[in-house]
Amino acid sequence: MEARAEGGAAGGSPPSLFELSGVVVSSAMGTLEREVWALPGQILQGILPLLNIYYLERIEDIAVKKGLSTQPIWHKLWNDVMKIRPSKSENITSWRKKFLETFFSNVLHGVLDVSSDQRLSDRHFSPLLHSSRHVTQLTICNMLQGVAELTAEPNQRVLENLAGSLRTLKFRHLLTSDLSIRHSLSLLLHHLIHHGAVSQVSMCSWPVPDKVLLVLILSMSAGFWHPGKTLVHQGSPCSLCREESDTQGLLTQEDDALLESTQLCCGSAEQSGTVQWGDSESRSKKAQTASAKVLQDADPDSQASIELSRSSSGIVKTPVLCGLGSHPLHNLPCQGISCKVPPEYYNIKGESSPSLPKRSSVGPAFRKPYRRFKTAVGRKRRCTRRNRRARADAEDLYDFVFAVAREEEETAESLYESNAQEGESIDGWAPSPADTPSFEGVGCTEGGSVGILPLKAACRFRSVSTLELFSIPLTGDTCRALGNLLSSWASLEKLVLSYNGLGANIFCILSGLRALSHRRDCSLHVVRVSDVFSYIPSVELVRSILTAFPRLHTLSVSFDLKNQLEGNRPEGHSSSEAEIPESCLEQLEIRFPREPLQTSLLLPVLKASRSLQQLSLDSATISCPLEFGLLLQALKECNPGLKRLSFHDVNLADYQKEVLLLLQDPVLQEITFSFCRLFESCTTEFLSNIIKIVKRNSTLKSLKLPGNRLGNHRLVALADIFSEDSSSSICQLDVSSNCIKPDGLLEFAKKLESHILQRGGQITFTHLRLFQNWLDQDAATAQEALRRLRAVCSVVSNTWDSSQAFADYISVM
Repeated sequence: MEARAEGGAAGGSPPSLFELSGVVVSSAMGTLEREVWALPGQILQGILPLLNIYYLERIEDIAVKKGLSTQPIWHKLWNDVMKIRPSKSENITSWRKKFLETFFSNVLHGVLDVSSDQRLSDRHFSPLLHSSRHVTQLTICNMLQGVAELTAEPNQRVLENLAGSLRTLKFRHLLTSDLSIRHSLSLLLHHLIHHGAVSQVSMCSWPVPDKVLLVLILSMSAGFWHPGKTLVHQGSPCSLCREESDTQGLLTQEDDALLESTQLCCGSAEQSGTVQWGDSESRSKKAQTASAKVLQDADPDSQASIELSRSSSGIVKTPVLCGLGSHPLHNLPCQGISCKVPPEYYNIKGESSPSLPKRSSVGPAFRKPYRRFKTAVGRKRRCTRRNRRARADAEDLYDFVFAVAREEEETAESLYESNAQEGESIDGWAPSPADTPSFEGVGCTEGGSVGILPLKAACRFRSVSTLELFSIPLTGDTCRALGNLLSSWASLEKLVLSYNGLGANIFCILSGLRALSHRRDCSLHVVRVSDVFSYIPSVELVRSILTAFPRLHTLSVSFDLKNQLEGNRPEGHSSSEAEIPESCLEQLEIRFPREPLQTSLLLPVLKASRSLQQLSLDSATISCPLEFGLLLQALKECNPGLKRLSFHDVNLADYQKEVLLLLQDPVLQEITFSFCRLFESCTTEFLSNIIKIVKRNSTLKSLKLPGNRLGNHRLVALADIFSEDSSSSICQLDVSSNCIKPDGLLEFAKKLESHILQRGGQITFTHLRLFQNWLDQDAATAQEALRRLRAVCSVVSNTWDSSQAFADYISVM
């Protein structure tokens, strides 16, 4: 603190008595804090800039009550310490939160040394603990730096604060990590997701993902956890789970019966060296009886509750081995889910037990025959101790979620043929009755059988509502695992899969969505899929997704390029002839990889989407006016509530009649023609017709025409939309990237002013967008035009070097 006073003196003027007193007070805040809080506002205002970040944060509420703002101080701290400019698109409402959140991240990752600035260090405060309450978004990078620190015992309170404040968890540029770090990560995710408030998990830029680490994050985000290895040193649930169990009194006699039955089912053959068949059969019968009793007590009217504990020819209905902190019966989000297992039933620890006896009695709720996998031939069904010890813990997790993939790969062809004949799912999961999506939980690994815990037997906890995967290649195994998780992810509201190289594996995702759609409690309403290559035509994928999940509200499908590999198109997966059920779709976005519009396939989608309000078509090619006319007719007849229509990079130069029809639509409120070459070869008559139609349309509120070669004279003509005799309601006009020069913009501004004067100052026009125009050619004229326009409406523009942009364009021609 003395350094601040010396700095003031070195600046040329000696510090005042008040400043010296303030320095002394701020250095003794540990004993004078309460007295400082009681000071009058005028005195307190002079002391606030002298406080370190810890006392400044603590005094915030007192300052607000006295009419003081600490925002300028936090802003100055940001500039002095962080020394970076926030993104222009970021709307910062609280510099205190912005600073402390970034401060927490930098200290955690070792980027910031708190001893470098006196305002950041105080021996009475922990930097992580004090700032953790303000962290709503946390990014974990590279080798998972900071994960071990957060889960360490000294930082337990930090983790508790994060569990209450954190909403978004991001993973960027991850690398392979060792086993101990993965265990720390699982504990961190358990606290932040299962016992915390994290609602969004995003993963980005992972060119060579570690399958084990990826599946760990995915499964725990979905609410599944296999804590056996992670908590092996504790031998008991985590503290939060124990607290919840104690407070809520969830461990009842029924729980004990279920857990006891689990132990009986999963009894280790290692305890006695060898297990006799009679003993195993007896234990299995006891386990089934106990489990059936618990489930029947929970749902006495459901015959299915008894069958959950029975096995029949390798198909076992098992109750959830439930979450560590929850009642087992409360963690049955997928009651009646079938878990297909091989003839041997594997325990949690990894030892294989003899087969459960076959049952021939099947309740009426499960009389529909399901397809069964054939047992893999030539593989050992038992795993020796040596083999079990040789396998890393990482493979346990891999097997835990990927088990479904192994048997599926061996029987995919025969399964597809048989399922297709019986109308079952073609993607590896048998269809389920309503609200009973299927899991496949176990399988065999190379080198012998390994104990695998099915998803049904995993601990089930709270899950996130948003999952985003950007630039992460997903293999067949990973997609099948993700599809398996999706099938019961009831809390998921938004799924974003971007540039994951899905290919044919997209159908694994569809299978999970199809199963999820059968659940009455599912929340998914937004799906966005984008990739470089399209495995099937874009509209076919849209049809497939809507057929699998008609309850979506928003669907976006985007591809850059068509798949050029011959013979690589799917066979049997096409849904072009399947009837699309009536959907809840409100927003549809399709980006075509320079392929035909395929109106014949799009029409059934529009007919099934009666609630559609927004449609966006990007980079499609229109073969003839008849095709475009059919589209417009379908929109008018099938989508009466459509309010926003957008065309981007669609050549409409030869479809002037259709464009005019769209502008006359009495329902549309926003129309976008972006880079559609509207005025490439148009006549003066076409432009005047546009102006006349828009002037008469009182419904249209937003007209966006970026990238259509408008030029100066056409821009000036557009000003007549706001003339005195106009009934137009246009409030937003976008003329970005239209080769507009400063003199043309100035003439447009003057003409607009003239129309406003004629209308007595009454005009609805409020927003004008001018990005990437040639305004740099005459800076003075451009500034004059912008000044006039800003007096009328809000203008959004940018400083753009048109000469450099033209040079770049020439260089890539």
